[in-house]
Amino acid sequence: MKAKLHHIIFENTSELPEKWDNFAVENIFLQKKYLEILAFSSPENMTCFFIGVFQENQLVGIAIAQFLDGKKLESFGNRDRCLKKIVRDFTFKNFSSQILFIGNNMLTGQNAFSHSDQISTVSFLNELKKATQMLKKKLKHSGKKIHLTSFKDFTENQTNDFTQADFSSFYRFDIQPNMVFDIQNHWFSIDDYVDDLSKKYRDQYKRARKKAEGIEKRKLDLAEILLLENEIYNLYYHVAKNAPFNTFLLPKSHFGIMKKNLGHDFLLYGYFLDEKLIGFNTLIKNGATMNTYFLGYDEKIQPEKMLYLNMLYDMIGYSIKKHFKKIIFGRTALEIKSSVGACPEQMFGYIQHSNPLIQKQMHRVFNALQPKVAWKTRSPFKN
Repeated sequence: MKAKLHHIIFENTSELPEKWDNFAVENIFLQKKYLEILAFSSPENMTCFFIGVFQENQLVGIAIAQFLDGKKLESFGNRDRCLKKIVRDFTFKNFSSQILFIGNNMLTGQNAFSHSDQISTVSFLNELKKATQMLKKKLKHSGKKIHLTSFKDFTENQTNDFTQADFSSFYRFDIQPNMVFDIQNHWFSIDDYVDDLSKKYRDQYKRARKKAEGIEKRKLDLAEILLLENEIYNLYYHVAKNAPFNTFLLPKSHFGIMKKNLGHDFLLYGYFLDEKLIGFNTLIKNGATMNTYFLGYDEKIQPEKMLYLNMLYDMIGYSIKKHFKKIIFGRTALEIKSSVGACPEQMFGYIQHSNPLIQKQMHRVFNALQPKVAWKTRSPFKN
């Protein structure tokens, strides 16, 4: 008979078991060097915890948890100024603002956990459920009552384990899809990608590149990122504040600390017009996958120069050149990402409210919190 699982909750990365990274070889977002960034430069309203799952004294799995305090945010997004936004903000602040995530709310995809083949995902999930109860007690002792507990983001196939682990007391939800760009084996440069586009989208590519003439794109090193920290943050902050819904804001130091910790695995490209920074984007290398991260731009210049679209093409070009297999574009700006060839991957999560009466109405609460985005799928490639 196998020994029972148990868990330990760590609050500091310095406490993590020596073999932690053995379970994060295939995912940089679970590695110590990335988790240290969360420890030192996470949003002001976010507290991170790290869960080690053990069988006897042997580490058999790892997970990340985040407590998000929405009450510390001035606003949850300023783009939609309407009655629905007022209702959404009221619902969030009063009934759903203190959230415990198993997973990383700053990323898209399954960056929540990893475990040994010695144990099943079902038994691991059952132990994580126990860990959430422990975390809720810990937070309650410090005066923070959890409204919602959520496990995120999982594909349809990955949800089978949650069914077997009996997550019936949770509400299963689906959110806006993760836009994933698959890089074809016969692409060796951006020209190969463009050759595969239909005439309409080849013309879009040429028009965007023409509009961007005069803009200098430059990869920034750590010294340059620190020198331009204020300008980078202002561009990021403007885009973040004007998003339809936001649950956190990064601190100003975040991008510098990302570069310091991740080195060559973190890329920040600045876009300059007349030597002034007008935009930037960031990329994180994760094995054979390229993950897009946060970006920012000057809204007065962006439309005329088609800056955002040019950033997408640049990310595609770099990823093809460096032989990545796919790009994770995330779940914003779905239609424009579809127009460059990204495809939607449906993601699911599980959520539970501390109030059983509200939990029964969770489908309504969730719909009030989650902004609906209407968009059309594009097919940019030749048939």
